[in-house]
Amino acid sequence: MAKINQINVGVIGVGWVGGIRATACKKNPVIDKLYIAEIDKNRQRELKKELKPDVITDNWKDLVDNKDVDAVVISMTPETKRFPLVMECLEKGKHVFVEKPLAPTIQEADEALQLAKKNNLKLTIGYSRRFDPRYAYMNKALKGGLIGEPVTCLISRHSTRELGMKITGRSNLSPASIAGVHDFDYILWAMQPRMPVRVYSQTSGKLFSKDSDNPDHQWCMITMDDGTTITIGIGWILPPHTPNYVQAFIEIVGTEGTLTIDDSHKDIQLSTIKDGIQYPMSSMPGEQIDHVFAGSMHEEVNHFISAIVFDHPVMISGEEAKLVMQVAQAADMSVELCEPISLPRNDFI
Repeated sequence: MAKINQINVGVIGVGWVGGIRATACKKNPVIDKLYIAEIDKNRQRELKKELKPDVITDNWKDLVDNKDVDAVVISMTPETKRFPLVMECLEKGKHVFVEKPLAPTIQEADEALQLAKKNNLKLTIGYSRRFDPRYAYMNKALKGGLIGEPVTCLISRHSTRELGMKITGRSNLSPASIAGVHDFDYILWAMQPRMPVRVYSQTSGKLFSKDSDNPDHQWCMITMDDGTTITIGIGWILPPHTPNYVQAFIEIVGTEGTLTIDDSHKDIQLSTIKDGIQYPMSSMPGEQIDHVFAGSMHEEVNHFISAIVFDHPVMISGEEAKLVMQVAQAADMSVELCEPISLPRNDFI
């Protein structure tokens, strides 16, 4: 049996999502050493106890400048500060996995993709829906013609206001740009080779808009080049509940049938006198439950590591990532102009 060469991986920003990424790295036998960059001292102490990383620092440059680090996972917040890290990692010869978005603008995304290609490096974006078995099945069924030709699709995804406050507290990105891109990526992938030709979007706000520039929700309608219509709604003002609870579903209607996923996080219900009804496994990314890792982020990290070690393509290509950015930007432009936006455009920045 051929020997597999191990690699060393660094994780920058090891909070909620980054912690899940780091845990997946720690459990992957292909990874030799785990390096962590985290500025919160209390979190550092937790990580030292839980993961026992080989190196932990509060300076991300320590990872990027370290020649022993082969790949870097960038999960730090806010989202708007990640791009310089992406470019420096690529310049230093590191493979990169970055949480969305890839870059602030299409032009900068192109720069990152060109640099990755020039240096023969893997560069991918964290769109976890593709690694959920239910969504993978729906993609296979659509591409296999199981429900005939798709006619229309509806995706509704609403989270609690606790999560909404956490998200809006770190940036002023729109619901489409900060949350809807996960569903944009998934459905555009599942609908391939169809391409989007028009986007119309609206927002509304009665809660978050009192204290910030963030709306409460955003709805986006995407028209594909074959006439298929896709409607995606993203909101974050469900009543206080289990903090990471999400109420969501996806329904695709075709000429020969339908496909539906109930993606609300209420599989397990715990009811106690002290705390009432709770959904202990309501986390979108998934959580560690004893010896089992719940959630698609585990497989997503494993796929990235496998792409490096065995030199196969990453799941989310650069062109796909750019298309998601274009759709999200078109949605925000539609809100601003109060009119549909045609695609493709040559004026995106």
